[in-house]
Amino acid sequence: MAQRLTYRRRHSYATRSNQTKVVRTPGGRLVYQTATKKAKGPRCAITKKPIIGVPRLRPMEYKRSRIARHKKSISRAYGGSMSASAVRER
Repeated sequence: MAQRLTYRRRHSYATRSNQTKVVRTPGGRLVYQTATKKAKGPRCAITKKPIIGVPRLRPMEYKRSRIARHKKSISRAYGGSMSASAVRER
């Protein structure tokens, strides 16, 4: 018979913010691990297209020292906020 699993946090509904994956521990038990939400990534303010060259991370991971400065934007005018087609049009 399969082992029953319970959530490890108080939130008991299967919502988007409560996604989990089943992991087998070294002791042989099955437990839930909370999965991180998928990131949408930065998008152009005008065309709403994703900005190519900037990694798709959760908002907190763009903060100060989580990733290097050169990975947060692109080396052109309006690098981290507008897509290439929007800059060309402007």
